Amino acid sequence: MVTIMTQSRFASADERIIEPMLALARCSKRERIIVAGSKGIELMFVLNRRGYLRASATANCGRAAGQYDVALVDWRQRSIKALDATLGWLADYLSPAAVLVVWVDPLKPTGKQNLHSALERHGFRVEAGTVHEYGLAISARRLEATPISKAA
Repeated sequence: MVTIMTQSRFASADERIIEPMLALARCSKRERIIVAGSKGIELMFVLNRRGYLRASATANCGRAAGQYDVALVDWRQRSIKALDATLGWLADYLSPAAVLVVWVDPLKPTGKQNLHSALERHGFRVEAGTVHEYGLAISARRLEATPISKAA
């Protein structure tokens, strides 16, 4: 008996969210990426298969020292309040110029405002976002990384 394995044309939920998150992060394969959330390990493996070999999940990322350039946060089926607590310690892993991308389930307008508020409370400024039928992603950067215009 011969078993033939074929790759499915249907992308997994992890595969579907990773593409928009990478597009928002605008990161290269050389940058250090930390992945947080309940599916962090799975997403790290998806990134590794795509050539992002410097990706780590929060379960195996070491001590916080501002060493990561990008954080991808999978926050599906979790509360914004819980995200607020996670951002408190996750920020310590990020360099001053790092980008943070958060994927959440579709939100009502009040949920979007709560998400923006949580990011701002932790020193991030929302830059962009994308909405999909299965959720939305928002990218943000640290406020201190934003260039300040010099007065003439």
